[in-house]
Amino acid sequence: MTTSVQSSTSSTAAQSITSTASSQLAATQDRFLTLLVTQLQNQDPLNPMDNSQVTSQMAQLSTVSGINQLNATVQALSSSMATSQSLQATSMIGHAALVPGSQISLANSQGTAAVELTQPADSVTVNVSDASGNVVRTLQLGQQSAAGVVNFAWDGKDNTGATVADGTYQFSATAMVGTSKSSPTTLSYGMVNSVSLTSNGPALGMGALGDVALSAVRQVL
Repeated sequence: MTTSVQSSTSSTAAQSITSTASSQLAATQDRFLTLLVTQLQNQDPLNPMDNSQVTSQMAQLSTVSGINQLNATVQALSSSMATSQSLQATSMIGHAALVPGSQISLANSQGTAAVELTQPADSVTVNVSDASGNVVRTLQLGQQSAAGVVNFAWDGKDNTGATVADGTYQFSATAMVGTSKSSPTTLSYGMVNSVSLTSNGPALGMGALGDVALSAVRQVL
């Protein structure tokens, strides 16, 4: 059923744009031909336009038509793709998605998040902080032999072993390669509540994480 709705909506959008472009093209052609006929009617009888001039102007009309048709096709395709992506994104509503962010939610003393490495690392360290910015837990993720997303879990305990209150915490990460230190991209899990279509494409409404571009999603659960 989703495929049928998606196809119908995409087709309607494409047809609408193509129809508008075709009307504009027809108007352009009419103006061009009117101008050409006027030139022929008012030409100097002693120095009439030769065939090459007429052919050249008709070729210009053909070029303009071709460009307009190409533009219409590209616009229709872009609109169709955007609509298709939005419809596909709606299937993510109610699911958890991993997106750029520095929040980790602790519920029942369990929290999960991730970091994204651009290269292998000798060691990766995560610091979890409370609302006041105090580090409550330091997690050692160890050596990572490949670039990519590294998920981690937090058991809800601080560095003394005491259990902290459930809630939302912040975290940061540091990666070491030899003596070189870098800050990997931090990733948060959040629930997809809604989908909207923006000028930059589909965006997911993810509550406290805000609106996130569909292209920024790393994983969906």
